Amino acid sequence: MPHFHLSAQSGDDTILKRMKRRHGRADTIAFCEKVRRYRADAAFGADLIAGFPTETDPMFENSLKLIDDAGLSSLHVFPFSPRKGTPAARMPQLPRAIVKERSQRMRARGAAALAARLDAMTGNHKTILVEKPGFGRTPCFAPVEFSGGAASGTFIDVRLCGRAGGHLNGEFLGELPG
Repeated sequence: MPHFHLSAQSGDDTILKRMKRRHGRADTIAFCEKVRRYRADAAFGADLIAGFPTETDPMFENSLKLIDDAGLSSLHVFPFSPRKGTPAARMPQLPRAIVKERSQRMRARGAAALAARLDAMTGNHKTILVEKPGFGRTPCFAPVEFSGGAASGTFIDVRLCGRAGGHLNGEFLGELPG
């Protein structure tokens, strides 16, 4: 399935270095570009932390830009919270209000990226794997609600009719041979 979830954590090289990560911003972007050369339909999600200690406004903006630059469309956004005994807990902390606001902004950017990806899929026919009655996922992990009886664990053909919030609506066209 052409869906990749990355532990990006940040889109700023200084913050990544302070997190002791072994990758940089350019590595994340290059990986996504390379995979898309082989699978244009690949979708990417990522874990991102908002409000890591010492994160400045420009550093945070680098993380927001990573969403667009790498083509991320499924985010798990975590507001930074210190863990006792860790190096990050000893660093200068950002005010909680700033951490909360940055988390909200990052989630909003992620929701917009997901909406754009789902909108681009509208009108296509896709095979989905049924997870439960009336719900399944495309190969690139896009959630689809549909009407029609199909058992969990089966593959069905659907026409993607539109988006409702964070999922697609699909017209059930038939079950595929298993």
